[in-house]
Amino acid sequence: MKQCLIRVSLCVLIMTSLGIASVAQASDPHASEVDPRIGTGGDGHLFPGATVPFGMIQLSPDTAMPDFKHAYKWAAGYQYNDPTIMGFSHTHFSGSGHSDMGDVLVMPIAGDVKLDPGDEKVPGSGYRSRFSHDTEVEQPGYYAVTLSDYGVRAELTASRRVGWHRYTFPAGKPAHLLLDLRPSIYDYTGKVLWSNLQVRADGTVTGCRTTRGWAPGRELCFAMRFNQPMTSRELYNRETGLIYNGFKGPGNQPEDSNAQNGRALEGVFDFGQLKQPLLVKVAISPISEANAIANLDQDGQGWNFDAQRSDATAAWNKALAPIDVDGSKTLRTQFYTALYHSMIAPNLAMDVNGEFRGPDHQVHHADGFDFYSSWSMWDVYRAQQPLLILLHPDRMTDFVRSLIASQQASPFGMLPVWAYQGLETWCMTGYHAVAIIADAYIKGIRGFDADKAMKAMVSTATYGDYGDLADYMKIGYVPIDKEVEGGSKTQEYAYDDWAIAQMAKALGKHDIFNTFEKRATNWRNVWDPKTGFMRARLTNGKFREPFDPTSAGYGDDYTEANAWQYSWYVPQDVAGLITAMGGDAAFTHKLDELFDAKVDPSIFKNVEDITGLIGWYAHGNEPSHHIAYLYDYAGEPWKTQQRLKQIMDNEYGPGPAGLIGNDDLGQMSAWYIFTALGFYPVTPASDEYAIGRPFVPRAAIHLSNGHTFTITASPLDDAHPYVGAITLNGKPLDRVYLKHSDILAGGELHFTMQAQPNTTWGRDISARPAAMSAYSR
Repeated sequence: MKQCLIRVSLCVLIMTSLGIASVAQASDPHASEVDPRIGTGGDGHLFPGATVPFGMIQLSPDTAMPDFKHAYKWAAGYQYNDPTIMGFSHTHFSGSGHSDMGDVLVMPIAGDVKLDPGDEKVPGSGYRSRFSHDTEVEQPGYYAVTLSDYGVRAELTASRRVGWHRYTFPAGKPAHLLLDLRPSIYDYTGKVLWSNLQVRADGTVTGCRTTRGWAPGRELCFAMRFNQPMTSRELYNRETGLIYNGFKGPGNQPEDSNAQNGRALEGVFDFGQLKQPLLVKVAISPISEANAIANLDQDGQGWNFDAQRSDATAAWNKALAPIDVDGSKTLRTQFYTALYHSMIAPNLAMDVNGEFRGPDHQVHHADGFDFYSSWSMWDVYRAQQPLLILLHPDRMTDFVRSLIASQQASPFGMLPVWAYQGLETWCMTGYHAVAIIADAYIKGIRGFDADKAMKAMVSTATYGDYGDLADYMKIGYVPIDKEVEGGSKTQEYAYDDWAIAQMAKALGKHDIFNTFEKRATNWRNVWDPKTGFMRARLTNGKFREPFDPTSAGYGDDYTEANAWQYSWYVPQDVAGLITAMGGDAAFTHKLDELFDAKVDPSIFKNVEDITGLIGWYAHGNEPSHHIAYLYDYAGEPWKTQQRLKQIMDNEYGPGPAGLIGNDDLGQMSAWYIFTALGFYPVTPASDEYAIGRPFVPRAAIHLSNGHTFTITASPLDDAHPYVGAITLNGKPLDRVYLKHSDILAGGELHFTMQAQPNTTWGRDISARPAAMSAYSR
């Protein structure tokens, strides 16, 4: 993708057998049913290490940090099939296609110390160590492994702002901890602009570094303490041949034992021969060393590693508790792992004193709320954020307030597009933060200033310099001769405009509603009735030629997709799209063509994100995620059920390679959760969910209002893949959608499954999910 150079959105989790031969009730706390290894191989881009729900720390092993050209598979720093570990760093993205971070990398060493990672193919050539998966333990909030080259048992856990380490060294060998401030995920060398490192009088090690990575000029500080006194220490500046302010880096010679400044700093802390484990705790801050120390003082009290591990497990059990699912052990592992991955981001990005870094790179203060960042908006607005609205509405209040705070700190008056640690990357397209805010408000989330939110949404949608919004506002589309991906950008802007209109309507702001409701129809300006596809237009109004609906490439008419995939993206006006395509029969026939096409995957060899193909449908990337549900809107919901079975059977698998692509900060996982439950938010910012079919025999959603919404299905097996009938609280449900209020009220949704499709249920227009051109209810 051209905005972020490299990014992937690929499938997420799980699913071996959806048969439930050994149905059981989930009685154990759900953290015990999670397998963090899922997605740590292939293109999953998930890390196996320790974190707590939405925490600032993601403490995890890094197996490699290659240069940018070769780093795609190491977006999370870890690849399951790698033979060595180079260290443990404190910040990681969860399933992103692009990356950065890998901050504050440490490596416990027994015996002689080497200052460079070395070659994984040459044991002993550096400080990295071989390891065996047989020695790994991966659990929510806890990770352990034995570093076989050193005989060191490494254990990691986390709290909100602190990473906790426990290293058990072999007897008879001196213990060291190496700290390397040079590595950065996606580019081992060359990203550090400046760093500093010092050992304070009380033995606390602190430092900061500024990097020129995905978010240029990002500053990250830390404070580190040990439970054992150092016997000695060496601080290195490895900038051989580089001169700064008249100082030439000495390379491998320690310059000072107390403080260092430069671009390539390392520290080696010596502890002699230890008779008990070395405990290390590290706090980070986006602001300063002083704030990192304060974070450590408040969030890192004491030295009880096991208590911290227990607290992390308890935090995950609480986060996972809103849904109880029955089914086989395999099914529950798959389900709760997906739920776990949907609750890692966004991440806390605020110190204990309320300070956070804004997109203007200045320090701001959050008054009365926790500030969160790590926003992959193009991905998470679709299902991950709607899932959190349903399961953790209180948390959503802070999320929305964080978005508003970011907009107020933006030099451009923009809500976040793709932000982390408070800074903006401008990756991906659209302004989908407005959909998250509108969806939250429409579904009853309060506790934030709605008028201020509306101003932030309008300010974002009218900033003409962003993605050629100026032309979009003037002529109703984004001209491809002025802006790449003009076709898909027009479609995404139109949907976001519709979301703004819905919130404006709810607030009684009629002028804003009328303006953005009209803008929401702009998708029609890139619809070509002659070819039957969405297409990019030139400034003169003509469609760009030549046109090939199978073509896809970065900077093309569409964002990480081709015409076959993006022509279905009108979530706010599916009824209008059906009419444009010639009616129900023509619409579903073209959907069938999409899924049944014979496609050579090599056609997308230059677009890493387009994978998980079923025909032209690409489950490995977000533009396809709602497509299977569109049969509901054309009166053939049985085909939605058929396609969902096809996707779940073919696109998910267990184990490290169970994701055919990256999780995109929880979106792929959230798609799985909604689909397994039997419904999906095709149009966030509406109050409706399109009904699919369930893949679990029973699920109970425990809502924050004290009600429980239970979903049951029988008989649920491969021989009965279709919905025969549905009842809601014992009464037949003739419509193919749920309202958010149906869920909040509690009760039971029951699916009667059958072997053959029910081709009459859901055919009436009144039974279909709402769409803008048919908004009668």
